Amino acid sequence: MKNLLSFLKISVPDKIFIKDPETSVLGKKIIEHSIILIHEIGFEAYNFKKLGTKIGSNESSIYRYFESKHKLLLYLSSWYWAWLEYQLVLETFSISNNNEKLEKAIHVITRTIKEDTNFLHINETLLYKIIINESSKSFLTKEVDTDNLEGYFEVYKRIITRISHMILDVNNKYPFALSLASTVIEGNLHQQFLKEHFPLITNSNPRETPNNFFIHLVKNTIK
Repeated sequence: MKNLLSFLKISVPDKIFIKDPETSVLGKKIIEHSIILIHEIGFEAYNFKKLGTKIGSNESSIYRYFESKHKLLLYLSSWYWAWLEYQLVLETFSISNNNEKLEKAIHVITRTIKEDTNFLHINETLLYKIIINESSKSFLTKEVDTDNLEGYFEVYKRIITRISHMILDVNNKYPFALSLASTVIEGNLHQQFLKEHFPLITNSNPRETPNNFFIHLVKNTIK
């Protein structure tokens, strides 16, 4: 199975990029060091000139892959959600009990992220920290509706739909499955942010992840 997964390609909507960064050494270098640089200095301070200096490449060569740093953030967010979706499918497809499947799904999407050796140019641990701190900037823009019509958020929406279907498999009369699923997805990121920056207003801590909270929340909401 591990050998098979090494050939897996995480699919990102192709309208986000000009040239697929997965198709070249430079493209993978752009993604690898963008993650490192955004984590180090934040998305606001990040730009292609700084990235070019870090990777020893002309700024213009980066623009051959992405037309803006906003598009690059969209790429990183989409890659993360697609990677998480593959984890979700892989770890739940063989579970026949609907309650167990839903609990496992919540565990997958709220657990602490570890590096995946199948994708050597992407540090998933650092990427997850970027998702927690920066991903909302990919859609809290005036262009969000246009970006949505272009399909930039299709992976994000798809994983929420998957969770909502699992909720309905447990209780098909529950009327707010999509709202609950999106609350778990976004709520986890918020709780992770609070754990890191405002620990006095969350029960999440290094020993108590949001995992148990969201399992408790979903089970008691739909029972």
